[in-house]
Amino acid sequence: MNRGKFDIIGSILLICKNGAKKTEIVYRANLNFKKAEIYLKWLNDREMIMKEGRFFNITSKGSELLFNLQSASAFMELK
Repeated sequence: MNRGKFDIIGSILLICKNGAKKTEIVYRANLNFKKAEIYLKWLNDREMIMKEGRFFNITSKGSELLFNLQSASAFMELK
């Protein structure tokens, strides 16, 4: 079964909680670089993450989204 966009976004946000380089995000979220770039740009454009040097970090807006995604997932008992 393929992962949905919400699963991928949640994974990336979780990885970025402690700061992560693009390579770490690619491997830990199990994405290729092209897909990772699309999601990172989408999240950055919406101020869910921010790039500081070579590291991506989650913002307060991203933390709120991550919390909501995890809550919805728990409610739906998908994980």
